[in-house]
Amino acid sequence: MLKKALESVISEKESEELISAFDQIGDVIIVRIPDSLLSKKKIIGETLLKEVKIAKSVFYQASAVEGDFRTRNLEILAGEDNTETEYKEFGCRFVVDVENAFFSPRLSTERERIANLVEDGEIVTNMFAGVGMFSIMTAKKKKCTVYSIDINPIASKLCEKNIQLNKLAGNVISVNGDAAKIVSEKLIGKSDRTLMLLPERSDEFLESAISATKSGGIIHYYSHIHADKKTDAGKLSEEHYLKVTPVKSEILGSKIVRPVGPRYYQTVVDVKITK
Repeated sequence: MLKKALESVISEKESEELISAFDQIGDVIIVRIPDSLLSKKKIIGETLLKEVKIAKSVFYQASAVEGDFRTRNLEILAGEDNTETEYKEFGCRFVVDVENAFFSPRLSTERERIANLVEDGEIVTNMFAGVGMFSIMTAKKKKCTVYSIDINPIASKLCEKNIQLNKLAGNVISVNGDAAKIVSEKLIGKSDRTLMLLPERSDEFLESAISATKSGGIIHYYSHIHADKKTDAGKLSEEHYLKVTPVKSEILGSKIVRPVGPRYYQTVVDVKITK
C-alpha cells in the first residue's frame, strides 16, 4: 500500500529503502531519509500521513541518538508537532517522548526475552532504563523488584508515569541519576540480574554492573560489534566480554539483538558472575 502510494513521488527501490527506515510508534511516524531524497521530504511526509490511517504526525530524524541523555533531533514533516505519544507492547502501556527520551520499538523481542528469563523474587537493576520499557514489562510478567535508572530527567519522569499507568508502584522504582553513582551509593551487591542497555559504553560501566550484582548473579552485557559474517557476531561479542571483564564469568549465551549498520550489530552476552 505504501509502495503504491509513494510510486508517484519516488522509485520502487527508493520506496523500499524508505519503508525499511521508518518506525511507527503509537500515532507517530519517524522516518530516516537518505540525502538523495531530502528535497522530497515534505511530500514523503504528507504521503505517509495520508496512507497510515492512525498516524497523527510524521517526523524526519535529523540526527542520530546521541549524548548522555540519548536524545535526537526530529523535524516535523506532516501533521501535529507533538513528540509525545502512547505506545502498547505485550499488554503494557507506555507514554513515550520520541525526541527527548530514549525509546526504540525495534527492541521488543529482546524486551520479551529478558522478561521471560527473570524469575519471581529477583531484584533487577536496569542501569540505562529510558522510559522504563524493559523494567515495566519484566515486573508485569514476574513478581520482582526493578531499579530503573536513567540520567535523563525527562526519561525518569516518563518512567514514573508509566509505572502508575501499569499499576506497578513499589515493583518498579524509577531513579534519576548517573548509573555508576547510584550503584555505588545505593545498590552494591543488591542485584540478582543487571541490564546494561547502553551498548556503546558498556565497557565503561562494566565494573559498576559487577558491583551491583551478587556473586552468582547474571549480567546482560550489550555491545556493538563489527563482524564480516553475521554468524560470527555473537562469538565475537563473547570474546570481547571475556577480554574486558575483571571477574570470573560463565557465558550463558549470546545473540544479535539487531543490525545497526552494514556488518555492524548490537549484541548481548548473558553471563553469570562469581565474585
